[in-house]
Amino acid sequence: MTIYDFKVLRRDGSEFSLSELKGKVLLIVNTATGCGFTPQYKGLEELYQKYHDQGFEVLDFPCDQFGHQAPGEDEEIHEFCTMRYHTTFDQFKKIEVNGPNAIPLFTFLKEKQGFKGFSGIKGAVMKAVAAAKDPDYKNNSDIKWNFTKFLVDKEGNVVERFESTVEPKSIDDKVKSLLG
Repeated sequence: MTIYDFKVLRRDGSEFSLSELKGKVLLIVNTATGCGFTPQYKGLEELYQKYHDQGFEVLDFPCDQFGHQAPGEDEEIHEFCTMRYHTTFDQFKKIEVNGPNAIPLFTFLKEKQGFKGFSGIKGAVMKAVAAAKDPDYKNNSDIKWNFTKFLVDKEGNVVERFESTVEPKSIDDKVKSLLG
């Protein structure tokens, strides 16, 4: 099974096959509009604008599983992102990333790239938040919070996972190298 075997739902509920993205570098992100990491939309859009013409796509999956930080319907979320952060990349239907209702794509992503640990100034806070929810959080691949990012190469391999504390601008070189 590869990333291209998965189908997801667009905001309007229609089905989209990831096989349509063969040959492109992908950054797949679970997002939220009311999160401390929400300003990362700006960095995601900057990456998208910088590399889109070279075959780079950002796939945005709103998720309300972490602190109810993605309230609202899909169109409301989309309007917020486009108005506030001027996003132009694809935003899909709101999903779950953990538990029995997690969409198969995110189950696959977590199997391919497990939890890497938190970093940076916000890392200490996120460690405490994750430990409060799951004392064994370090030893499972569950997504810990919004804005977890998965980088996929042109062949569909899930090559890296970046936790929510990793700013989009810090992965610029990795995206560039995969586009090379």
